[in-house]
Amino acid sequence: MRFDTILFDLDGTLTQSGEGIEKSVAHALRTLGYPVPPEERLREFVGPPLYESLLKIARVREEDVSRAIEVFRERFREVGWRENRVYPGIPDLLSGIARSGGHSIIVTGKPEPLAQKVARYFGLDRLLDGLVGTRYDERRSDKEHLIARALEGRNPGRVAMVGDRRFDIEAARRRGFFTIGVTYGYGSREELEQAGADQIVETPQALREFLEVPLPRGRFLTFEGTDGSGKTTQLNRLRARLEEMGYSLVFTREPGGCPISERIRQVVLDIGSLGMSDECEALLFAAARAEHVRSIILPALAAGKIVLCDRFLDSSIAYQAYGRELGEDLIRQINAPAVGRLKPDLTVLLLTDAATALGRQRAAHASDRMEVEKAQYFDRVLAGYRRLSEQEPDRFRVIDAAGSIDTVYSAVEAAVLDFLH
Repeated sequence: MRFDTILFDLDGTLTQSGEGIEKSVAHALRTLGYPVPPEERLREFVGPPLYESLLKIARVREEDVSRAIEVFRERFREVGWRENRVYPGIPDLLSGIARSGGHSIIVTGKPEPLAQKVARYFGLDRLLDGLVGTRYDERRSDKEHLIARALEGRNPGRVAMVGDRRFDIEAARRRGFFTIGVTYGYGSREELEQAGADQIVETPQALREFLEVPLPRGRFLTFEGTDGSGKTTQLNRLRARLEEMGYSLVFTREPGGCPISERIRQVVLDIGSLGMSDECEALLFAAARAEHVRSIILPALAAGKIVLCDRFLDSSIAYQAYGRELGEDLIRQINAPAVGRLKPDLTVLLLTDAATALGRQRAAHASDRMEVEKAQYFDRVLAGYRRLSEQEPDRFRVIDAAGSIDTVYSAVEAAVLDFLH
């Protein structure tokens, strides 16, 4: 890796925080009776010290600036800090720095308690070696002073500063550090060039490559459960949360996930396929899986992405080996060419009783061929899932799906984030 310690600005470098900042600035100006600048001018508030921006951009009288900052912070503390998301690829970058023995420190003009709150919510705190921000009672934020505080008492070695605005670049240059400007944030290439950035990159991926941080290992996460367990609802919610946190995801499903496998899915699930033999059904699932693994899952893992898959081989074992009573050995045998050595790193299994699951699915939509089954069939499927989870307790996270959507989701998110971190 090129550097031992890397200092990161927060807004516009690690997080896409413009919405919350711009809305909070507009709220403060309206509250104090000042005109709200047009959108392109509001963007200029992201990154620079707020005190100076209110004076220079919004033309707020100096005697009103402290009150404007107070009103801004009231809204930002309440809702603005969550009108935010991590740039895609940032968690991989920070974790890669840590794996390579480097150190990552946030240096931000944002009040330190607020910055810590943002870092905790988006899971960045677990990937950092430190965070330095301003105090609530500071009128101005001196980035050079903040950099000095961040490195105080450390042996930082080779240091680089990464930021999206001239304030980040100029302060680090005065300290004699290498500077990297990012154009995916809120500053322009022209601004960064004029500030004297030593290197300019356009994406978080380009930043990772320049820093010589290795590509992360891909991770394969699957979600299992009977129809009616709420699995797909929880998976969609988790997907949105992980994307908000900046993880690079591929979201897919079985059967399906790619054009050929989706065509097989239509055949397998079509109510017109009633009467299909159990062996044919099992072989069709395996065929769809073979194409899906090779065209979607393996390439995504090779690219270092997290694959979130709605069902995988465990579904075939639970539904065909146990539900259809074809036997686990047969199902594993016909799926061996499909999956090869591929196995999920983590499987979240949502379990509820058959009566609850059947009631939910019938209330939600018209049943497909797989759902037109008797309760005894689903009892066998549940038994199969329980057996699988007992065989591989380290891979499975079993969650009671009988609770409310929010209660179940809290357990799902905790299990997945614990694994990822």
